[in-house]
Amino acid sequence: MIEVVAPGLYTTIQDAGRSGLQHYGVPVQGAADLAALVLGNRLVGNPPEAAALEATLLGPTLRFHVETVIAVTGADLGAVLNDQPLPVGQTVRVRPGDVLGFRGGRRGCRAYVCVAGGIDVPAVLGSRSTDPLAGLGGLPGAPGRPLRAGDRVPVGRPPANMHRLLGRRARWVFVPDRFVARVVLGPQEDFFPCEAVREFFTSEYEVTAASDRMGLRLAGPPVRRLPGEILSEGQPLGAVQVPPSGQPLVLLAGRATVGGYPKLGIVVTPDVSLLAQARPGDRIRFRPIGGRDAEELYRHWWRLLHAETVITQPR
Repeated sequence: MIEVVAPGLYTTIQDAGRSGLQHYGVPVQGAADLAALVLGNRLVGNPPEAAALEATLLGPTLRFHVETVIAVTGADLGAVLNDQPLPVGQTVRVRPGDVLGFRGGRRGCRAYVCVAGGIDVPAVLGSRSTDPLAGLGGLPGAPGRPLRAGDRVPVGRPPANMHRLLGRRARWVFVPDRFVARVVLGPQEDFFPCEAVREFFTSEYEVTAASDRMGLRLAGPPVRRLPGEILSEGQPLGAVQVPPSGQPLVLLAGRATVGGYPKLGIVVTPDVSLLAQARPGDRIRFRPIGGRDAEELYRHWWRLLHAETVITQPR
């Protein structure tokens, strides 16, 4: 069991999400940075989709009441175990009474605390992810809410041979030096004059403080578009919506199921994971990519996430 001493800014239980239910009005949710979740779980010997804790900007303070192995992946938020620095993407043993905290950092937005055995809360509609929109998932008796001080988070049974997990590292760039997102145009490309599309791809946009798990709200040159809206339709991960203000927003894991703003394009999934690490003030550029190239990019990224070469074993 993990005791939440302090919850941090916004800490929730997330796994790979509730896929396949959007047509019933159930949001997907799940980890905003799927790559960080998958690699963290692989480090500690869990299935890639297992539940972990997702911390935002200011991480929590957690006291462990079990002996297990953990790894912190994603953003470098200054993780410390018993006041000693804990590198991102490396496994370490924890014992009862050990305290994991975060001193803050300047790189990335979301860190993932992955625990051998996973976060063992009941699955709701096939997922343990916390969904504040639908009031689903998370801790029993507190569906849909982020963690609070005093919460006790159950963890699964770690493997008997935990020692084999110690010292493992992930070879991965969780937070890029520059945020560049590749975009497949459409489905409402005809809402935008050619000059507006060209300006979008040659401009730079700043992440605003209004951003959250639902999406990145950006500030920059307005994207000109036709008046009016579209009929509400399903909202895919990475959709670049353009409201009447012309200031684009990129939809992330916490998005609602439907929306009516026209979509200039869709950010490829590998780059959505990277954009989930953008914090207010970070700047983003967009680049066009064709559909077939995007498919091949996704396949390569997925294979690499599950490859043996990205996890190094101690010598």
